[in-house]
Amino acid sequence: MKQLLTIKRELALAAHRAYQRGLQVGNGGNLSARVLGKEEMIIKPSGGSFMDCDENSWMRTDLEGNVLEGDGKPSGEALLHRTIYKCNPSANAIVHCHSTYANTVALFHDEIPTYNYHSIFKLGGFIEVLNINKPGVTPSETHLVEEIFERQPNVKAFILGRHGLVAVGKDPLEAEHNAELVEETAMVAYLTEMYGKQMGETKEPIGHDWYAEYLASKK
Repeated sequence: MKQLLTIKRELALAAHRAYQRGLQVGNGGNLSARVLGKEEMIIKPSGGSFMDCDENSWMRTDLEGNVLEGDGKPSGEALLHRTIYKCNPSANAIVHCHSTYANTVALFHDEIPTYNYHSIFKLGGFIEVLNINKPGVTPSETHLVEEIFERQPNVKAFILGRHGLVAVGKDPLEAEHNAELVEETAMVAYLTEMYGKQMGETKEPIGHDWYAEYLASKK
């Protein structure tokens, strides 16, 4: 019980921070955390604002979708959360929100252009854009989520095209911090490209070859 209460309080704190930082407005978005040692997660119910979350705002389900605790209906993105927990054992928390710059830049790229070294190092790779042309992940698309982590086992985030960012972490606060960093990375990309057009100059983002060589040099 103590573990569950701690998780719920951490989720509420992460939700408040995401709302205050402008990553999510209104009653959209969702977040969750794995119950360590069990095939379970704690997740925000459908509806309700991040800002209004407290330790009593959550539902507990198993990783097959069966409700174990809480009232209401689990988030419509519960399948996405369950899929990530099943395929990525390092992900203990997930923040999904509809932030402005990440959504905007993702419309024009297959991955968010990364211009800052700290973004790629802290996020463990490149922020891919998953375009499924649907408002949410369905069972037929879960393999696409799994493939992101197969390609980049250490990556901490990706984007659902025309939808929003998905960030993972070892706990709810780290997942929220990673979500903030995704939005910052997208903001830098947007401003770099816009300012480059004004200056008549382009700047190349960090490339896959450079990153691969850097990782190899650290082995």
